[in-house]
Amino acid sequence: MNALKRWLLTRLFTWFGTCPTPTRLRIGACMAWLTLHLARSRVHIVRTNIALCFPQETPERREQWVREHIRALSQSFVDRGVLWFGSEQAIEDMVHIDGLQRILSRTAAGTPVVLLAPHFVGLDAAATALTRYVVKGATLYTPQSDPVVDEIVRQGRARFNDTRLISRKDGVRGLIRYLREGYPIYYLPDMDFGREGSVFVPFFGIAAATLPTTAMIAKKWHADVLPITEHWDRATGRYVVTVHEAIADFPGTDSLEAATARQNRLLEDWIRPDPSQYYWVHRRFKTRPEGEPKLY
Repeated sequence: MNALKRWLLTRLFTWFGTCPTPTRLRIGACMAWLTLHLARSRVHIVRTNIALCFPQETPERREQWVREHIRALSQSFVDRGVLWFGSEQAIEDMVHIDGLQRILSRTAAGTPVVLLAPHFVGLDAAATALTRYVVKGATLYTPQSDPVVDEIVRQGRARFNDTRLISRKDGVRGLIRYLREGYPIYYLPDMDFGREGSVFVPFFGIAAATLPTTAMIAKKWHADVLPITEHWDRATGRYVVTVHEAIADFPGTDSLEAATARQNRLLEDWIRPDPSQYYWVHRRFKTRPEGEPKLY
């Protein structure tokens, strides 16, 4: 059964990776329609998050962002076929990177680098495209519950060069080991992993359980923190990945909590130009401060 599932999924994603862009966009649009009508619990999370973070917007505007988010999210799933099974030219055609030299110059000089990669819908596009040029790197990885899916995801994400996937069960220590060996580390800073080790800092004015790992690593290892953001172009189906300038003086003299709050403020600035591109489908406010009611 596992062999059949692996074959079917591989064939499906290979087809996604080789079909023309207009066909792939139509598939993404169909998946978005199905998601809106069938995955109602997930859509509810998206709608709740957007309402919490943008209470000043009209219900009509927020609902537009919900639909646009589901559209972009569905397309990102289809486009993994290009990233994991398509040709390198197909990836080149689909993903454009601005600011790549900011990573390459630092790694060449031996500067410790943290690539701060918040959850935008183009996250996988950025990760895969960057591994074609950054010859070695490491990131945390949450194992999938289905072993067949896990194998496909792991192989896809480690397709190019020396890309190390460290199980999240092993914690940040695995990342630190590779950072010490000169690997830039790709770190996702904006998920709710519970109360342990987290600090509650504002995210769009709401206390959000956030790990202070970015500030901790930057402070201890004198690492440059380079944010990575992505934008999916609805008209062309292309992704623009931006490697931003290193965050100035981070964390500087700030406490880990203050630096993490600063990180969240920067994330808000990157989200505001097009809120539909952020990954609202996760329960960002799952863990609440003592005494506060649940939000989902």
